[in-house]
Amino acid sequence: MSNGSDEGLSFCFYAFFDSLNGKLLFPEVTYSFYPVYCDYYGIAYEKIPLAGDLTISVEEFVQRKDSCGVVFANPNAPTGTYLPLKDIRYLLENYPQEKPVLIDEAYIDFGGESAVSLLRDHQNLLLVRTFSKSMSLAGVRLGFVLAGKELIDALATVKDSFNSYPVSSLTQRIGEIALSDESYYRSINSKIVSVRESFSSALGKLGWTVLPSKANFVFARKERVPGKEIYLKLKERGILVRHFDGVKVRDFVRITIGTQEDMERLLGEMRSLF
Repeated sequence: MSNGSDEGLSFCFYAFFDSLNGKLLFPEVTYSFYPVYCDYYGIAYEKIPLAGDLTISVEEFVQRKDSCGVVFANPNAPTGTYLPLKDIRYLLENYPQEKPVLIDEAYIDFGGESAVSLLRDHQNLLLVRTFSKSMSLAGVRLGFVLAGKELIDALATVKDSFNSYPVSSLTQRIGEIALSDESYYRSINSKIVSVRESFSSALGKLGWTVLPSKANFVFARKERVPGKEIYLKLKERGILVRHFDGVKVRDFVRITIGTQEDMERLLGEMRSLF
């Protein structure tokens, strides 16, 4: 257990990635904390280009066997694109077995398939999960890491050297209760998925490009309308979306999925503004 998945990620970076063994690889567009951890721990890294449709190509990682490891979010953030299990298996079977592959599964419960079934056969695989997204418990700050015993033992040593007790007993108890009510969370997540799909379809009919998403958000753009303009105009109407200023994504905005009523209001504003 960790104080949110961010702490679990930080422990993984500190424990397993060493520039003496090459650069750490991650997608050019992904969770913004990966380069932050690298800078903090002095880990050299390289951003691997995404494909033209903003998806991750595992072949790009496989070809770089001189690296010290791989990390990526699946589904990816902020794009929401998803790497199927068969591609992850291909990566693990063709990447050096002594080098860690870290997958951040923060959004996996919104339509993707976890790589947990691959843990038994791949001792270099680590999965980081969080209670903040699909279980709606961001405020309790609870995350965890799944891996083989050798890697977990190493993480426990790192955690103990920082702080042996980062997660309170109350937080752990809340996590236990949440995990025991799987049907409730499945029903909530299925509603989010349903609204996501209907919203994406409706937005597409308005002339927007919407990337296929397996997260609780969608990544969308409107031709000839800068992403920052979309962000600012919606903000004026009291609606907040996220805008990222990277070269490949600056025309997009990331839209979190709310209730059906929330998304209908947003569609109305987008129809009148753009």
